[in-house]
Amino acid sequence: MSKYLVIVESPAKAKTIGKFLGKKYTVKASMGHIRDLPRSQFGVDVEKNFDPKYITIRGKGDILKELRSAAKKSTHILLATDPDREGEAIAWHLQYQLQINEKEKCRVEFNEITKDAVQKAMKSPRTIDEPRVDAQQARRVLDRLVGYNLSPLLWRKVKKGLSAGRVQSVAVRLVCDREEEIKAFVPEEYWSLTGIFRKKGNKSDITAKLLKHNKKKINILNKTEMDRVMSDLKEVDYVIDDIKKREKKRNPSPPFTTSTMQQEAYRKLNFAARKTMQVAQQLYEGLDIGPEGTVGLVTYIRTDSTRISETAQEETAQYILDNYGADYKPGKARQYQTKGRTQNAHEAIRPTTIIHEPEKIKKFLSRDQYKLYKLIWERFLASQMSSAVVDTTTVDIMAGEYTFRATGSVVKFPGFMKVYTESRDNGDKEESGSLPADLEKGSSLEKKGLEPKQHFTQPPPRYSDASLIKALEENGIGRPSTYAPIVETIQKRGYIIKEEKQFFPTELGFVVVDLLKEHFSDIINIQFTAAMEDKLDSIEEGATDWIEIIREFYTPFKETLEKAEKNIGVIEIEDEVSDEVCDLCGRNLVIKMGRYGKFLACPGFPECRNTKPLLETIGVSCPQCGGDVVLKRSKKGRKFYGCSNYPDCDFVSWDQPTDKRCPQCSKVLVQKSVSGKGTVLKCSGSDCKYQEKAAVVE
Repeated sequence: MSKYLVIVESPAKAKTIGKFLGKKYTVKASMGHIRDLPRSQFGVDVEKNFDPKYITIRGKGDILKELRSAAKKSTHILLATDPDREGEAIAWHLQYQLQINEKEKCRVEFNEITKDAVQKAMKSPRTIDEPRVDAQQARRVLDRLVGYNLSPLLWRKVKKGLSAGRVQSVAVRLVCDREEEIKAFVPEEYWSLTGIFRKKGNKSDITAKLLKHNKKKINILNKTEMDRVMSDLKEVDYVIDDIKKREKKRNPSPPFTTSTMQQEAYRKLNFAARKTMQVAQQLYEGLDIGPEGTVGLVTYIRTDSTRISETAQEETAQYILDNYGADYKPGKARQYQTKGRTQNAHEAIRPTTIIHEPEKIKKFLSRDQYKLYKLIWERFLASQMSSAVVDTTTVDIMAGEYTFRATGSVVKFPGFMKVYTESRDNGDKEESGSLPADLEKGSSLEKKGLEPKQHFTQPPPRYSDASLIKALEENGIGRPSTYAPIVETIQKRGYIIKEEKQFFPTELGFVVVDLLKEHFSDIINIQFTAAMEDKLDSIEEGATDWIEIIREFYTPFKETLEKAEKNIGVIEIEDEVSDEVCDLCGRNLVIKMGRYGKFLACPGFPECRNTKPLLETIGVSCPQCGGDVVLKRSKKGRKFYGCSNYPDCDFVSWDQPTDKRCPQCSKVLVQKSVSGKGTVLKCSGSDCKYQEKAAVVE
């Protein structure tokens, strides 16, 4: 008979933990939740204090039977589910199903799956944290109250099969509101002037921007104004008016939280949020890394805390001393402030030990596992290192009544930058590069050229995976475990689509958001949703009763629902009619939105079920046969380009082809996004390395 039965969520986690424990322990996996609200019923008794009706999840009967059998053979049961609300709720359901006494100390919790952490946790079991369970239960009931009341309303009024969620609907609103901003944006013209100068006898140019006129900031709004400036600068002398040198310190970014990890993995690795969490889960649950066996490589991956344990900081400080030297170790271990409420029992996402260098364990990891682990490892190591020191120089150049400014910076001491620097959403680069060392105040400069340039102000950018998750976090919408599911769900429901790494709202998304804005202003209100998250946090802290929070929400919601049912008429979403004719019945095909984008379908459905792919031409001729190159989608929804004459012509490309040819090998040039360089034109030939910068319209 096994003395201890340990239950976790997944087989991978069970396998890793099993290797850390002795023969007295049996480790089993529940495969996630065992109980939940029924899918086919409302499942919440509103009249009886919102009592949830839980049932065994379909397909989990055999797993539950196996767990009950193992429980009978054990003297102690330990529930080692994840250290968050969701994990606490799973443990609570298991406690009920296995008939464990409520006062039994059956819950164990650890932030990392390492031998020391797991063995230590097994020695300190506690009772189930009821307030944490209540917070999760309140979230589940809230979402059911909204989803199972609003969705049928949308079916009746808009379109069958639609659904609305308490948090997802607000995320769709963010995307729709941004699109409205872009549509309403009116570009404004402005001009910039760059001067190229050189000190006599020097070989290095000085590049400076026109900054002031009569010591006031200059704004050049049109060509007429620019022509006047150019005329004023024809006969002036260029003299160095001021030189300022200063030393700046640059501090490292904090270690990752769930949100910042998802954002940075998108920017640096091009991982969607869902992929990031899948790979991070594998790193957390444990991988076989050779002689050491299976071990969790990173700490718990669903966290909004930037706290670091003293043990991890001490180990990392010694690693920095041994591998980089005393200059790279700050005098005092870095502590990072976390905004708002956080689950500070958790730590930030970090390697379980800094000794597991990415290169040393690379051969044991998949390509994606290695990329994400390296990102986490480098970010954490950098967060514990000394600040970088940068020498900056600012040179003001007088040209009559005008002032040009040149800036340069040189890294004096790299500090944390030796390991890692954070990427940016907008792709902007900091000013870098040195200015000539022998510049002196009062020195005359030779004008090599003046380059005027026309610009137009740009609308706010559409959301990407990274920026949408950042917006969700900043607005208090959802929590670490929900960011990836939110983004995935609103795409699956057809409310938004992703094109060129940007999110666009569909017509359906606009219709649903407008309807909710008019009739359910609280549900779609960003501040209201954020306030509800705070109330859920207060339940977890034991400060608020969850039933009261639900009642406070449901009473006005029910009244609004009844009014909406009476006031909302049936909303017709007209399909866009195409010029293509159905091969089977002769009707004009209409453009529909599916999971993988737009397609053509017969309006005679269900009598006629004919569908065809929507061939979107890109204005480029096929390099093989001269036909039209069209945009297509793979079965997984990935965009690619092919010839409209397929199957007679087999031209295909993942990258968007252009009409340009490579000057070296004559193959077609394709557009490609390159980190730090923006869009470039690259040769499609596998053996040719030619590339050039793509033309940018400002």
